[in-house]
Amino acid sequence: MCNLGEEEEEDFQCGEVRASSGSVGGSSGGASGGVGVVGDSGLINYSSGISLNDQVFLSETEDFQNGFCVNNGDQDQESLSVGKLSDKSSTSELSLGDDSMRDRASLKSADSSQDLKHASEGEEGAELEEEEVTETNEDKERMGDPAALNLELSLSGCTETSVGIVGGQEEDDHDPSESEEKEHKILLDTVCKTVRWLSAKLGPTVTARYVARNLLRLLTNCYIGLENHQFVAPVTEESSLEGVGMGSVYEKKPVVGDHTAGPVLDCLIYIAQLYGEPVLTYQYLPYIGYLVSPPSSQRLNTRKEASLLGAVALTQKIIVFLSDTTLMDMLMKINQDVLLPLLDLLTTPCMGFPSGVQTRTAVCLKTLSLMALICLRIGREMVQQHMADTLSRFFAIFSLLHCLQPQLEAAPRRIVGEVTVVDVCTPKEPNVTYELGVLEELQTVFNPEMAHASYIPFYCLIGDAAIRKLVPNHELVWQLAQSYHQSVSHRGAETNPTSTSRSDAHPSSRRAGYSPFPAPSTSSTSVGDSLPESGTFGSHLVGNRIQVSQDADYGGSSSDSALKQELPRSSRSLQGNWLAYWQYEIGLNQQDPHFHFHQIRLQSFPGHSSTTKCLAPLAGEDYFLSGSKDKTVKLWPLYNHGDGTQEVEPRLTYAEHRKSVFYVGQLEASQEVVSCDGTVHLWDQYTGKHIRSYEAVDGKNPITAVTTMPAPHSSVVFGSADSVLRFIDPRKPGLQHEFRLAYNNVSAGLIRYLAVSPSGRTVAAGFSSGFIVLLDARTGLILRGWPAHEGDILQMKAAEGNLVISSSTDYSLTVWKDLEHKPLRQYKSQSDPIHAFDLYGSEIVTGTVANKIGVYSMADISMSPISSTKLSSENFRGTLTSLAVLPTKRLLLLGSENGAIRLLA
Repeated sequence: MCNLGEEEEEDFQCGEVRASSGSVGGSSGGASGGVGVVGDSGLINYSSGISLNDQVFLSETEDFQNGFCVNNGDQDQESLSVGKLSDKSSTSELSLGDDSMRDRASLKSADSSQDLKHASEGEEGAELEEEEVTETNEDKERMGDPAALNLELSLSGCTETSVGIVGGQEEDDHDPSESEEKEHKILLDTVCKTVRWLSAKLGPTVTARYVARNLLRLLTNCYIGLENHQFVAPVTEESSLEGVGMGSVYEKKPVVGDHTAGPVLDCLIYIAQLYGEPVLTYQYLPYIGYLVSPPSSQRLNTRKEASLLGAVALTQKIIVFLSDTTLMDMLMKINQDVLLPLLDLLTTPCMGFPSGVQTRTAVCLKTLSLMALICLRIGREMVQQHMADTLSRFFAIFSLLHCLQPQLEAAPRRIVGEVTVVDVCTPKEPNVTYELGVLEELQTVFNPEMAHASYIPFYCLIGDAAIRKLVPNHELVWQLAQSYHQSVSHRGAETNPTSTSRSDAHPSSRRAGYSPFPAPSTSSTSVGDSLPESGTFGSHLVGNRIQVSQDADYGGSSSDSALKQELPRSSRSLQGNWLAYWQYEIGLNQQDPHFHFHQIRLQSFPGHSSTTKCLAPLAGEDYFLSGSKDKTVKLWPLYNHGDGTQEVEPRLTYAEHRKSVFYVGQLEASQEVVSCDGTVHLWDQYTGKHIRSYEAVDGKNPITAVTTMPAPHSSVVFGSADSVLRFIDPRKPGLQHEFRLAYNNVSAGLIRYLAVSPSGRTVAAGFSSGFIVLLDARTGLILRGWPAHEGDILQMKAAEGNLVISSSTDYSLTVWKDLEHKPLRQYKSQSDPIHAFDLYGSEIVTGTVANKIGVYSMADISMSPISSTKLSSENFRGTLTSLAVLPTKRLLLLGSENGAIRLLA
């Protein structure tokens, strides 16, 4: 991989929606494979995660538009990272090696530190679908995905190698450069595996917003610098047509930067394989269109020319993986948004490339390869219908230079600033001024050798009649190609310098500065002699004529796979409602703090036989827990499947309760589940095994409310009918603390709900009388008690800024500021009390028994909700009884009295 870059960043249109997203800071991952995600508890804060470089902070001059950072200043760095998975702190590690990856695939939770623990213990459980996390090498071979197969190298052997290096066992036998190279490879493989694992874990929307977007930005950085634009000899395995030399109709013309960009491209293609073709067409292609768009300053900079190379490299990957139908549907868009702007920048005499002839040549040859690839995919007839403008636009530069060449010697020259300009006449303009240096650069690039390298392949591909029709100046280009061919033939062409050893596979060992042009045949055979009109995959050029192998495999094993590969059919491919929601999300302004509810049904979770009373997403938001009146707690996966009508089975069911379960939550510090039916149960979320129970001290005073302390605290807090608050630590026997909550010796009734502040410093208890007591969890002192509502407390939440939000049967929803006596905000429901709500940033998402979803602001001074939506019977059946927000994924879980749970957006 390479470091993140500088200068201006991305701004492009995604469909009809203008998107905008912030970069996500992160802490760098290590080669050991451990990936930590630890952060302060609180509201959504993408300040910690997995980063491919050191965390940096964006300057005030940078703006975010359409999901990409636009630097309005001179220069600045960007960070590539994946934000932490939830608003709560957690710790996760990446399991390395094929065996441990398979073991982890059988576990049941998002947190991978526990995955490793149980994998070592050999725990068996319901399988976490392997395609969601990793694919076997056999699958990749069957899918024809060698790039993905290479990226799935087992790290177990590499790790052993690194241990040997650290232990100093190889210092005597190997020089430091080899050891450093091995360590770099281990780190690169670890980072790639981490990115792929996260892409499967985070889901399509979060992956598109944070992983794919930053990988796309990283792609440009792989080509920055003239040294990355040098040609290298292609290796047979990397060649587009196996067994065919540099005379191929389609050649990728590799440069040094392609080796650096390889892992980035592999990760991008893996995301497309996981979530389907829409990733290529709706996210990657619009971004490529931005990369090749004309610069606003009418000047190319080093970053812009690097982005052109990255755009062509990614487009070649995309074309290979597009199906025939999709390619034809997108061909006009590819022409208009990618090829034509690319050719305009390549052939314009108004702008020079900062890195000069070498970079313009590299972009030109890669663009020719891309055009040849498209022509091979669509066939000769479609080329004549759809590629006429593209081909004529490219070859027109030879006519322009032919017209300008005699004028340059006699045309008047003058110095303007630091450049020399010349006044010339062109067929379109009688008097125009160009920079002399730019014209000389164009003449150097588009010379007879370039004419030969570009005209001959297309001549062979589409035939003499078609190219005469599509290229108006074909006679001129033909003469240039012939002149080059004859000049080389007369002086005796030397052996093609590309014939390097096949064993020299590592790009760093190949010669930079290698000439990418095919050497013409030294025979005097004319180009037109015995030229078959064939553009088939098995054909290639020998000198200046096509040679069709008699035993060519037209079934499409080696040759076809280089030109077309099918994306694997993943059950997680985006379709139906999932696709519609994903398209909306990638076009959404990422700086928008509002929760938008569109009532898009994504998945259903039937399984409970009675009312769903509580819902609790786990820290990673890829699983959630549900407690029901049927005395069970179920663990459900949240990975996307189907088109919105998919019904998901629970991963496990905990059935040790004797009564209706009214609370379920996760104790993050120990990764254990806490559930309560009047007795507190502690059990393992991976195996469903019961650990221990806590019953009321006095049978006359049952437990009425439970909550857990945020990490790093490991306490469970529960209140009983005698207004006593008790703290227990599952790691120790007995009670930690016991506090009586009677305020001024007045009993406020039963404790209905408990809420702990994100810092864990205070605990708020809501009573059946509407009274709220605020307790200091460190000292046990009651900080404040006040009559908050006129009716029973229904639910409470604590938020950053010492805020407490409460709802009551008196139809009110109130926001309180710790020790202030007056509420900050108070909303009154007109018809039904708000019996379920959750927090999203500074907003409150509410639900009522009338099946209405409302969004309220904690800061808005108005007395009305931001939005209110009535659930339709098509998307939600029954009466709403519980609600939970997935803040990172911006989704909503809704439970009903019939036991069904729905995931909506």
